[in-house]
Formats: sequence, C-alpha cells, structure tokens
Amino acid sequence: MTVASSFTPLASLAGGALIGLAAAMLMLFQGRIAGISGIVSRLLLPAGDGQSWGRLAFVAGLVLAPLVYGALTGIAPRPNIETGSFLLIAAGGLVGFGAVWGNGCTSGHGICGLSRLSLRSAVAVATFMTTAIATVFLVRHVL
Repeated sequence: MTVASSFTPLASLAGGALIGLAAAMLMLFQGRIAGISGIVSRLLLPAGDGQSWGRLAFVAGLVLAPLVYGALTGIAPRPNIETGSFLLIAAGGLVGFGAVWGNGCTSGHGICGLSRLSLRSAVAVATFMTTAIATVFLVRHVL
C-alpha cells in the first residue's frame, strides 16, 4: 500500500490558526470548550440550556467548510479512505466511546485543554498519540 501526501504548510497554518481562533472565540464569548464530542453529544441529547442552535451551527460549519473551500478554490477535497464500511463504522464507534469514556475528545483536550495547561488534558493527548502511533505501526507494518 502506498500512501501519498502533500505538504501544505500555508494551508495547514491557516487551518490551525482558524481552529485556534474559533476555540478562543467560543471560550471568550460563550465560556465553553470547543470539544466536538461534547458539542455533538449535547446536540443529540439536548441539554435544555438554549444552546442547541449554536451547537448545530458549529457542526454545520464542520460539514460545510470543505464544500465552501471547494467552491472558492475550485479544488474539491477528496478523502481517500481505504477500508470497508464495517471497519469505518466500528472505528467511529470506538472513537466515540473513547471520547465519552475519556471525558473529552482530541479537540477538547488537544486544543483547549493543552492551551489551559491542564494536566489531565496532557495525559489524555499523550494517550491519544501513543495509541494512534501504535495502531498505525501495527496496521501498516505488522498486520
């Protein structure tokens, strides 16, 4: 299996800056952490706090952003997922379970928690990264 990638430092820098700006704005204006798993879980099971429209707008932005990018640049993002539907659904379920069990996801811990110097988030991110590295190594080099 060959894996092709493209090095896009300016696009990556701009994307990271926009993610950081969005997380900072959500914290500044709403007092909330920009953790995707928390936002989606409170959207699926409404918290009754009157924030459902904001959560819906956040998730819609995640879905619509690649489409807007494609419309503006003429370059449609094309993800290349080399696995079957069952494995993809199972992996998504495990990630969702891990996010609930770990009381947060990579965005909440990695972006917001680390920027607040949270020890719990540092441990969570170290666990995410170690698990991801081990999984990629096993799948690509052992199995």
